Amino acid sequence: MSGLINFEDEKEVKQYLDNIGVEFSYQCYREKDPEGCQRLADYMEGVKKNFESTAQVLKHNCETNKHGESCYKLGAYYIQGKGGFTENLKMAYSCFMTACSSGGKKSVDACHNVGLLAHDGRAMEGGPDPGAARQYYEKACTGGFAPSCFNLSAMYIEGSPKQSKDMGLALTYATRACELGHVWGCANASRMYKLGDGAEKDEKKAEELKNRAKELHFQEKERQLKFGE
Repeated sequence: MSGLINFEDEKEVKQYLDNIGVEFSYQCYREKDPEGCQRLADYMEGVKKNFESTAQVLKHNCETNKHGESCYKLGAYYIQGKGGFTENLKMAYSCFMTACSSGGKKSVDACHNVGLLAHDGRAMEGGPDPGAARQYYEKACTGGFAPSCFNLSAMYIEGSPKQSKDMGLALTYATRACELGHVWGCANASRMYKLGDGAEKDEKKAEELKNRAKELHFQEKERQLKFGE
């Protein structure tokens, strides 16, 4: 049974966790392994609850190794003013941009966040940039991120000085958001078919999408109820 950990022994567990931390630190700083750095950051955050150290590991791994997941989480730290950082939306934007282009498992989420910050404008020198927002929403939507598809739909419904309204595209993106499980995408697409906005009136399609919105809404309430229990 040599090598097995007795998880009921507090001292043995502590030693085990400390050893893991040392191993991840070695992987990160001696072996220069970006994945080791990410593991170290997760360890410092999840096990040690040391957010300042976590932030420094994330910063190192993002700036030195351009590691997408670390850049994404570092961006979140800048948004929240966490880990000893002050809130800095411009730095968050830069981190999300790096994560978006990384192709990692958080790249789609990061592209959506770039879109949000460009849309909002607080991270931009010249205020809101609908063109950049649309570009990154499109990238995230293509990657299957429902909120980006919905936001694109809303942008084409509302229009802007630099972007004319396009109800056909608005319906396309609302429908895609619905397919990806976005309740308001379904609701908007249903209304557009009912009114004939972006397509010919189609009562049957409108009713199908309305029922899908109801189903998704019910599923969300069920999840919230179970989580509350």
